[in-house]
Amino acid sequence: MLDRLHAQSSAQDESLRSFFAEQFREGTPDWKTFDTNMQAFMADKFVALERDKAELCYQLCRALRAKRVVEAGTSYGVSTIYLAAAVRDNLRADGGDGAVIATEHEREKAKTARAHWAEAGLDDVIELREGDLRETLKDVKGPIDFMLMDIWTPMARPALERVAPALRPGAIVVADNTASFREGYGDFFAFVNDPANGFRTLTLPYEGGLELTVKL
Repeated sequence: MLDRLHAQSSAQDESLRSFFAEQFREGTPDWKTFDTNMQAFMADKFVALERDKAELCYQLCRALRAKRVVEAGTSYGVSTIYLAAAVRDNLRADGGDGAVIATEHEREKAKTARAHWAEAGLDDVIELREGDLRETLKDVKGPIDFMLMDIWTPMARPALERVAPALRPGAIVVADNTASFREGYGDFFAFVNDPANGFRTLTLPYEGGLELTVKL
């Protein structure tokens, strides 16, 4: 199943590259605005986390014995499968309760994601919250062990601000494409690099950059 979904996502890569290249030719994109044109283009795009990054997230969740995980930006639910598989495996090994709290703004993507999770047999460990994550992540109950962010970059800081109070010491936050979209992540970096917020962050040398941030 993952082979199929990653292949579908990869098949859209060229159109994504062409679209963003055109955006840059027309002028630096406004990272604060997700305009109508961009929203229409992205509506049917997987933009799934690359397989090597998703495998890393699974491994990190297993190493953390993560049972409560948050994902900001679910799309068609491919990366969620890795997170839910890790939580399931940890629950089987250690017992207790747990869940992946997933978020998605697009209704059709949420519908497809649910179908993928049912096919994978993982829907029982996933709680999908539809809507604006600035609202849907307000009431996350801790302790949260792991958070994945693969979203429109200006939403990264609001997402982390909502979840940060529930992150346990040693929790890991992973954010995608922090090198290629560094400017868009400006508010996020201001937050995690503020000593008052208690984080330490490092950009890993994956394609596009992958940020690994630890709650101290």
